[in-house]
Amino acid sequence: MRLPATRVHGFTLIELVVVILVIAALAALLVPAAQRTLYRAKSAQAKNDGTQIGTAVNAYYTEYGKYPLVTADTTYGSTATPNAALLNELRAKNATQNPRSIVFISPPDAKSLTNPRAGIAQQDVSVGGTVTIPAGSFVDPLGSPYWIRIDGGYDNQIPNPYAGTGGAGADPLQQGVIVWSLGKHKTQGKNGNNIYTGSDDIISW
Repeated sequence: MRLPATRVHGFTLIELVVVILVIAALAALLVPAAQRTLYRAKSAQAKNDGTQIGTAVNAYYTEYGKYPLVTADTTYGSTATPNAALLNELRAKNATQNPRSIVFISPPDAKSLTNPRAGIAQQDVSVGGTVTIPAGSFVDPLGSPYWIRIDGGYDNQIPNPYAGTGGAGADPLQQGVIVWSLGKHKTQGKNGNNIYTGSDDIISW
C-alpha cells in the first residue's frame, strides 16, 4: 500500500520578517538596559576605589604622622601632577617617604596597555602625541585617572572642586583627603563646567 506523501511546511517570508522584527525590538530594549547596569557597576567600583584611596592616605597619616609627599594642599590626577607618585608611596613601590615599605593599597595592574581601566596604567598613554595617562596612574573603570586632593596645610580644610551653584557639599570641605572620578565623559562636572549636579562624576565625600 502506498503511503500518502508528507507535506513539509516552511516559514513564509512574512513570518520570517515578523520574527526578525520581534528579535530586533527585544534587542533594542535589552541593550540599553544592559549598558545602564554595566555603568552602574563601574560607578560603584569607582566609588569603592575612591574610598579605598582615602582610607590608604589616612592610614599613611596614622603610621607616619603626616600625609605622603605634600607640604601644602595638593591635587593629584592631572598630567602635570599625576596620581602615580602618590600611589607609588601608598603601594611601597619606588617610595621615598614610606621607609617601612608598608603597602597601604594594592590595586591591580590595568589589563590593557593602550586603554587602561580599573587599575594601574603600565605605560604612558598618549592621544595625538600628548600624554593623557602617565604610567603608574591609578585609572578608574571608565578610563580616567582618579583625582586626589590632600590637606597638606594640616588645617582640616580642602577646597571643594565642585564649589558654588550645583556643587557637592560645603566649601571648603572639612576633610583630610578627598577623591573623585571624572566619569565616562572624562570632564569635570557637567560639560566640563565644574558643576556636580547633573554630571556623571563620582565623588568620595
